[in-house]
Amino acid sequence: MSDKDRYVGKPRTLEANRAQTRMIAMDLESMLPQDHPARAVWAFVERLDLSSLYEKIRAREGAPGRPAHDPQILLSLWLLATLDGVGASRRLEKLCQWHLAYQWICGGVNMNYHSLADFYSGSEEILKELLVDCVAVLVDQGLVTLERVAQDGMKVRASAGASSFRTRDRLEELRQIAREQVETLSAELDADPGAASRREEAARERAATNRTERIERALEQMPEAEARKKSNNGKKKDKARVSTTDPEARVMKMPDGGFRPAYNVHLVTDTGSQVIVGVKVDNQGTDSHAMAPLADQLEERHEVIPTEWLADGGCSSLNNIDVMNKRGSKVFSPLRQRRRSDRNPSDPCSTDSPAVAEWRARMGTEQAKEIYKQRGATAECVNAQVRNHGLRQFLVRGGKKVLSVVLFYVLAHNMQRSWSLT
Repeated sequence: MSDKDRYVGKPRTLEANRAQTRMIAMDLESMLPQDHPARAVWAFVERLDLSSLYEKIRAREGAPGRPAHDPQILLSLWLLATLDGVGASRRLEKLCQWHLAYQWICGGVNMNYHSLADFYSGSEEILKELLVDCVAVLVDQGLVTLERVAQDGMKVRASAGASSFRTRDRLEELRQIAREQVETLSAELDADPGAASRREEAARERAATNRTERIERALEQMPEAEARKKSNNGKKKDKARVSTTDPEARVMKMPDGGFRPAYNVHLVTDTGSQVIVGVKVDNQGTDSHAMAPLADQLEERHEVIPTEWLADGGCSSLNNIDVMNKRGSKVFSPLRQRRRSDRNPSDPCSTDSPAVAEWRARMGTEQAKEIYKQRGATAECVNAQVRNHGLRQFLVRGGKKVLSVVLFYVLAHNMQRSWSLT
């Protein structure tokens, strides 16, 4: 038979059949490389004290109830997701289904987005404890000294639109409309409880009730928003606005110069190790008010006040310098230019306190200027790293949930720093 006769007819190939159901045997332990970051995350979480999370689990041996998801799995999943820039629970659920590293952490445990979301936004208390424990371990090992720290704030976009902000009068109108809608829907359900559309009506009633609750929370935030409004420049208290989507968010000036709803995230970083040692989240557009509370936080959690506190001009004020001086902490922040060009910024004023006069003289020296340069290499660098992990806009609403999300980013950052330091 010639070669020409041999190759007559359609070629036979093994064709792909993606519609066929297959049973695939998987050995997760051998498939995941030994140097994969997921293993390091799991080893880090194994060393943490999660007893408070296990105490909250209501399902117990010998008692009825469905077993709960292991907190160690949930924490590991979110830490790895944070390193990968994933902040949405639905996306994490998908990763647990097809991504090998997340499958390895789950170890055959099925995850749903609702459980992942609840853990992500409701763990602020345990995350505070874990942050304190992690920093304390590094302090005991001599890797973190807390002698010189740097403070910096960054504004993160809130999960609310500018059009969701309403005045008090408009909120009162919306509350009345929402209450009437809830009453109407409740009456319809009572009049015909066996209707085929009962489930749809119940869903509409829940949505209306939720809308009413959000408006009530917005009205609760209105006095605080009105108190911030200044009477000068044509701004009056009756022009204060609060968001019905996220009542705790406030419109702030962002780094690009625009104004959008946001939260202000304040971080304190140890300059020698770049480990975050203090966290504060609020809805104020300035940073100067956060220095004293952050110092209180360090003293309360670690029983230490840093000897040197580095902060930019937005984080510092003359009052802060006096307060920190009484605590035994020297503030290093840039001097502001005087209105009179013939006066040196380091020259004391007649109204200066002794601490402020000392600060002016100190910041006029080359040694202080060299020390202050470390702030940019630590605080600003850490903020950039956190943003690179995905902290650009919150997907949750409310101060507590926002703080929980920030603490996940902080814990993930410190975890990476601990790998580098040890």
